[in-house]
Amino acid sequence: MYKIVVITDPETGDGFRLAGASVIEVKNPDEIEKLIAPVINADDIGIVAVREDYMARLDKAMLSRIERSYHPIIIPIPSPQVGGSMGGYIELLLKRAIGYNIVMRS
Repeated sequence: MYKIVVITDPETGDGFRLAGASVIEVKNPDEIEKLIAPVINADDIGIVAVREDYMARLDKAMLSRIERSYHPIIIPIPSPQVGGSMGGYIELLLKRAIGYNIVMRS
């Protein structure tokens, strides 16, 4: 059986552990490049969830490798919004998912 690994910050790591995932806590986001390489090369890992702001720090070669990879499956997870609007963030996620911009009004 494959494992699920979540690469996230120490503040949210415990929640993912409670859900049964293995967690790699990143204290310094600049270290993401060297932390993700061994994870995506492991044979016993099926899904890797990575905070999307950490994914944005990866170089183009690693991002290209991740996009071509079929094992493990690597998915970005939303990172906490700091000073941004949640509505705008949800609109961005919807646009990425369905390919069409939906404007949310309150």
